[in-house]
Amino acid sequence: MANSKPYNIQSITEIHRLMGLPKPHHPLIGIIDASELKDDPKIRAIRFDLYVISMKRGCDKLIYGQQKYDFDEGLMAFFSPGQILRGDETGMPTNLEGWMLFIHPDFLWGTSLANRIKKYEYFDYSVNEALFLSEKEEMLINGIVENIKNEYHANIDKFSQDIIVSHLETLLNYADRFYQRQFITRKISSHQILDRLERLLSDYFNNEDLVSTGLPTVQYISDQLNISPNYLRGLLKTLTGQSTQQAIHDKLIEKAKEKLSTSELSISEIAYALGFEHPQSFSKFFKTKTLQSPLEFRRSFN
Repeated sequence: MANSKPYNIQSITEIHRLMGLPKPHHPLIGIIDASELKDDPKIRAIRFDLYVISMKRGCDKLIYGQQKYDFDEGLMAFFSPGQILRGDETGMPTNLEGWMLFIHPDFLWGTSLANRIKKYEYFDYSVNEALFLSEKEEMLINGIVENIKNEYHANIDKFSQDIIVSHLETLLNYADRFYQRQFITRKISSHQILDRLERLLSDYFNNEDLVSTGLPTVQYISDQLNISPNYLRGLLKTLTGQSTQQAIHDKLIEKAKEKLSTSELSISEIAYALGFEHPQSFSKFFKTKTLQSPLEFRRSFN
């Protein structure tokens, strides 16, 4: 019977032992050919205390969050320590092509990437936010990984860490660039998200129950759209120049102006109707965004 509890991986050595592979060449970084992974039907989930970067093809069994990966196309995925990968009812997949790069956080200690790696938000993206590469982009990334692999298999010396970290940083910067390209080139899916966001915000602010629900949070919006907050922020920044919070505020101001110009509700009643606990907070927010007080705006329509 398969164990649904995640199998915790804390070291590179544990990965090699679990997958039935020879001992790693380096205790803090490892590169595995995905085709070498051995099936273990007893293990359905793995939690890594490592950074994981993968390039895979040919698998539809791997689940992250509530959805399955579709590896019919080559794609890259990035995971930060603490995230969980799940297989389906038959266990973790093995019919893969590609590679997996594992990095223990200690490997980055004292290097330029130790803090900078946190700026690459795609490490916290979800399953449907993987990076799809063109053939040319895939060749470029594979070339960088080949350089890392060559250094990984060489004898460890005082230069090894700096050289590998330099290649890693190059890889991550290219991934950042390719994600920005993906936001633009995958127009259908990207604009569908924008359309859904617009409908979601409109429906939310048309709800008569805003008094009890309050203003929507970025996390709530992301959950409703079934994408991660970081991915939504990156997509909006690329396509609209706005953050998610700015999009929420713009819709809020739009609804406030509508109520101020088409109703006889008092400023306090409008504030409560829009989810503000205090009318003063609403008035301050409105003036910050429009350079007019709610009363001044209303007077301009009379």
